[in-house]
Amino acid sequence: MVDRHPDPLGRVFVAVADPTRRSILNALRRRPATITEIARPFPVSLNAISKHVKILERAGLVHRAVVGREHYCRFDARPLRRATAWLERYREFWESRLDALERHLLVRRRRPK
Repeated sequence: MVDRHPDPLGRVFVAVADPTRRSILNALRRRPATITEIARPFPVSLNAISKHVKILERAGLVHRAVVGREHYCRFDARPLRRATAWLERYREFWESRLDALERHLLVRRRRPK
């Protein structure tokens, strides 16, 4: 499989763009689980869940450990923290723009017609 998002941040956004993968992360946030346990609530095949987990692994959001025949997965929040930090810069930018727009509109509203 070709990695279409070679940068780590791109892989995180691709991983969390899918609702199934977000549900998997939410479950793993509570406790580590096997692939079989992860798959239980979903109406898709074990193979499909395994593919979702691989995407989460490539993003660094999930780490897998093999114990005997079981694959245990655990959540790692560090990539999400990096994505949040990146988004935060843009939030600050847009907040300042929206504040400036609000000031402009207030000034226009106060001017006599």
